[in-house]
Amino acid sequence: MINNDLSVLNRYLVGGAVRDKLLGHKVYDHDYVVVGATIEQMLTLGFTQVGKDFPVFLHPKTKEEYALARTERKQGQGYTGFVCDASSAVTLEEDLLRRDLTINAMAMPFNDSVDNTTIIDPYNGQVDLKNRILRHVSLAFVEDPLRVLRVARFTARYHDYGFTIARETVDLMTKISESGELATLSGERIWQEMQRSLTENNPEVFFQVLRECGALAKIWPELNSLWGIPNPEKWHPEICSGIHTMMVLQQAVKLSLKTSVRFAALCHDLGKSLTLEENWPSHRGHENSGLALVDKICEQLKVPKDHKILARKVCEFHLHCHKAFELKANTLVKLFNSLDVWRKPEEFTDFLTACTADFRGRLYNENKPYPQVDYLRSAFEAALTVTAKEFIEQGIQGADIKEAINKKRIELVQSFKVGHVQANNL
Repeated sequence: MINNDLSVLNRYLVGGAVRDKLLGHKVYDHDYVVVGATIEQMLTLGFTQVGKDFPVFLHPKTKEEYALARTERKQGQGYTGFVCDASSAVTLEEDLLRRDLTINAMAMPFNDSVDNTTIIDPYNGQVDLKNRILRHVSLAFVEDPLRVLRVARFTARYHDYGFTIARETVDLMTKISESGELATLSGERIWQEMQRSLTENNPEVFFQVLRECGALAKIWPELNSLWGIPNPEKWHPEICSGIHTMMVLQQAVKLSLKTSVRFAALCHDLGKSLTLEENWPSHRGHENSGLALVDKICEQLKVPKDHKILARKVCEFHLHCHKAFELKANTLVKLFNSLDVWRKPEEFTDFLTACTADFRGRLYNENKPYPQVDYLRSAFEAALTVTAKEFIEQGIQGADIKEAINKKRIELVQSFKVGHVQANNL
């Protein structure tokens, strides 16, 4: 028999919701802990159990997540190698002790009708919140390698608030990176944290933190190795390929909310990590050599297909975009064909956005115009007027239609180029 009187439960709002309430930051998720209850009692009250490794339930009305208070004991490798105790004897303080950061180890008493303002803070989370410090709750922090990525993501999310990581916490993150435990994380889990960081206003901080503690070298060595690889000063006054990549990511954030565009920004120069040192600072052919590295990281992290496709296109053709004014009409049409602009005009827009970010992600280029975008759009629009209908009416059939369309597109793009030159010489 189901009992709908949830007031019998000893419930607390915990973790991120409490942290963000105190910060004045938008609260996205509400997580609750129930102390002193059993699985049977939760089911009797109408909750639906969804957790396999530990008891997590969905509220019968709001469908928000409620978890029984629990402790965790390390028994095995990785972030899943834990034995949980979710008995009714587990206290709130014991549950909060297992959490990663002090600012995530606070709770507020809760019931359906009262929004309580009492803060339960056994590990001084409010002090660290006030001082803008990300600090581990206990030495058990090192037992979960995923926490390295979580702390990096929190640093990116709260960068605008001025948060920094406690030195002793950075030391523990470095210890985890050196232990080999990061290798136990699944690619999907790493990507989940990475993609969430890419939605933030300062995702570059995520990668900088991972690099500082040695984690980036473990999970994405090709990106990590870009730091210290020089570029020609004429085109890259910032010199360092790693610094340039972070600058490109910052520009991508300004230009697009799409994580696919931001991921492409990260991948566009991966090929430079393969350039032989004796050839520095030149990186001839890096756009093609980088494709295998894009494929590698996408396979490793199980990156979504649309992200991979755009990253490959930006990697391979970003120099074509930069040199658009120099390209012949037939080369421009080849570029359009390779980018599949006829079927995927929105992806073409994303490509141009990522290339703009690459151009502006350089010292002194941040606010410079990038006329290549309008030029390529206009050339594309000129070629887009061609349809198969006129050639079918001429009696052209089969593969000859495709060839005729391509030839006509080249003619129209050539005509556009001539007009563009004449207009700019007036």
